[in-house]
Amino acid sequence: MARNIQSLERAAAMLRLLAGGERRLGLSEVASALGLAKGTAHGILRTLQAEGFVEQDPASGRYQLGAELLRLGNSYLDVHELRARALVWTDDLARSSGESVYVGVLHQQGVLIMHHVFRPDDSRQVLEVGAMQPLHSTALGKVLSAYDPVAHTEAVDNMHEAFTAHTVTAPESFEGLLDVTRARGWGSDIEETWEGVASVAAPIHDRRRMPVGAVGVTGAVERVCKDGEVRPELVAAVRDCARAVSRDLGAGRF
Repeated sequence: MARNIQSLERAAAMLRLLAGGERRLGLSEVASALGLAKGTAHGILRTLQAEGFVEQDPASGRYQLGAELLRLGNSYLDVHELRARALVWTDDLARSSGESVYVGVLHQQGVLIMHHVFRPDDSRQVLEVGAMQPLHSTALGKVLSAYDPVAHTEAVDNMHEAFTAHTVTAPESFEGLLDVTRARGWGSDIEETWEGVASVAAPIHDRRRMPVGAVGVTGAVERVCKDGEVRPELVAAVRDCARAVSRDLGAGRF
């Protein structure tokens, strides 16, 4: 079996460390967090800096992620077929629903947001592309868990955290939610991840009818729900969007 290259593993760990916080990190902090000698950490940081993956603040000497990572990330997103196929349909969904729209895919133990359309109003919003959401408590995550066996396993193995009083963490109850999701073709999250926030999502399939992602809308619970249930018109709009993207991916009519 081929052995991993240690220097690349350390560089990857360094980039993840810098991506994990909101502040810049100094050399000593990086070295300590990764268990490296200062000289080793400095050499890796200088190499990453030369390639544009890391930037150093000239005043403080602290390090942060560089612009080259953003360029590469956008390049990945631009060529990713799912995102490309979803662009027009998710814009339409945001306009018709009046809410934020997200496209998510399974990544490690969570949902990776790979496309985000802002709510079409004048409110201040933050782009969440690249953010991770939990599988067991979000509408996107439940849909992925219901249709993708790998996502299901990851959700069950990592559903210990209760984010609100409504979060389901019991495996039996979670399996019941997934049964309902499969039966009706969509999933919801009513204040299970964030207080005052509700979501509804539906699966996206490819030409082999395999689940490749999920699309959903998220907004204030009083707008998304009525009498404690997700508004039917929002469910219909999300499912129509999911079908349209799936058709563009070759899934055919369903």
